[in-house]
Amino acid sequence: MELVYTSEKVKLQCTSVKTAKKIFGGNMALAVSLLSRINALEGAENLKDIIVQSSFRFHALKNKKGRNLEGFFAIDVKSIRDSWRIIMQPLDENKEPYNPCHIDQIVESVKIVEIMEVSKHYE
Repeated sequence: MELVYTSEKVKLQCTSVKTAKKIFGGNMALAVSLLSRINALEGAENLKDIIVQSSFRFHALKNKKGRNLEGFFAIDVKSIRDSWRIIMQPLDENKEPYNPCHIDQIVESVKIVEIMEVSKHYE
C-alpha cells in the first residue's frame, strides 16, 4: 500500500526511530512498534490486509471535541493498553478522500492511505 503523510513532521515520526522515540518519551518499544506498523501498512496489498489483523485493532473514529473525524480510522501503535494510535484516512486512486467513506464497501480497493498523525487520540 502507498502511504501519504499530512506533513514532513508526521513522516519523520513514522520513519525515524530516533524521532519516534522522542514522541514516546524515550520508550523504545513504542518507537519500534510504530515503525513495525508502518512497515506492515506499506507491505499490505490493500487495507483489508490490515483490517483482518486483530492485533492492529482497526476502528473508525468518532467526532470529538469539535473535530470532524468522519472517514478517519485508527490502529493501535502497540496494543490497546497503550493509548497511542496511528490516525489515517483511506484515499482513492487520485489521492482524494472517499466521500462518503463506507469502509466495508471499499476496503479491498483502498491501496493508498494518508497518515494524519500519531497521537494519544483518546486523551
